[in-house]
Amino acid sequence: MKQEKNTPEHTLNKKMLERLIIIHNAIKAGMFPDVPKLQKLYCEQTGYSKVGEATIYRDIDLLRTYFHAPLEFDREKGGYHYFDEKWDFALNSISTEDVFYLSAAKTLLSSFEGSPIYNSISDVINFIIDTQGVEKSSLLKRIAIAPVPKVNIDDKVWKKLLEAVRNNYIVEFDYYGCWNTVTSRRKVAPYQFLFDDGSCFLFGYSFERKAERIFSLGKIKNLEVSSEHFNLPENYDFSSRCGGGKFGAFLTEKSVDFVIDLYNDAREIVKERILAENQKVTDFEEEEKTRVEFSSTQILRVMEWVLSQGSHAIPVSPDWFVNNWKLTVEAMMKRTKGIFD
Repeated sequence: MKQEKNTPEHTLNKKMLERLIIIHNAIKAGMFPDVPKLQKLYCEQTGYSKVGEATIYRDIDLLRTYFHAPLEFDREKGGYHYFDEKWDFALNSISTEDVFYLSAAKTLLSSFEGSPIYNSISDVINFIIDTQGVEKSSLLKRIAIAPVPKVNIDDKVWKKLLEAVRNNYIVEFDYYGCWNTVTSRRKVAPYQFLFDDGSCFLFGYSFERKAERIFSLGKIKNLEVSSEHFNLPENYDFSSRCGGGKFGAFLTEKSVDFVIDLYNDAREIVKERILAENQKVTDFEEEEKTRVEFSSTQILRVMEWVLSQGSHAIPVSPDWFVNNWKLTVEAMMKRTKGIFD
């Protein structure tokens, strides 16, 4: 039966894990280090000027009690060793495949490079990968993501919102939207952070609108975290509001049933992707088209997707959506009148 870990007195953090790995590697290498030697090794390898004796003793005790290290002090050799030489520290035995996935996670977040969340996550991933040796960490170079626009998140806004989300505090801030460009003061119960297409949003309940809304972090100004708590709904997840659709950070109150006909290259594109949980794809070979049917509350994003397919995507229903698409296409034709004459 696997032995349960006791909760450490102090929460594990990067510096603590850093010390544990240095201590473990010195013991595993057969150096039989004592506490003064471990203090010296830690300072040499990290560049810190000092580390307390009591801190090293706590780390050694943590290896024994939390990680169940077979650790004892050899009085003849004057240092610590493992009486079971096969034992290894868990962080030192992460598989090459897991390192690959950690590297991939960092790369996939590259559109947020320079933002507070990227810096924090990147530091943790780098720390874990760098403990694995060059042959593993070099895998990072074998994963790439096409260049995309970088998101711009104010560090102060991010930290305050993180505090509010963590503690369920209501926040107030100045905001202007895409359609309403007049800045207004908003009072919001923050539910979740949303990351979508290189942008970061806040999803929560707007007291002014008496409804759930999405706010772009880049447009939030003069943010204040109140001491007023709110009760987080049991089912607060944004994805549950999308009516099954998978079109990113956008929603309306009602779910809509869409039917769209696809031609040429778009026929294969829709077969490679899941646009919604209830997606149904039907081929009509005689008409050389593929019909996709699905539900979503993300009406604007569905329209953007249809338009992005150009003449290869023709909406069939609902009628009001088809009419809006026709008006958009007509407006595009008017704008281009004279350009191609």
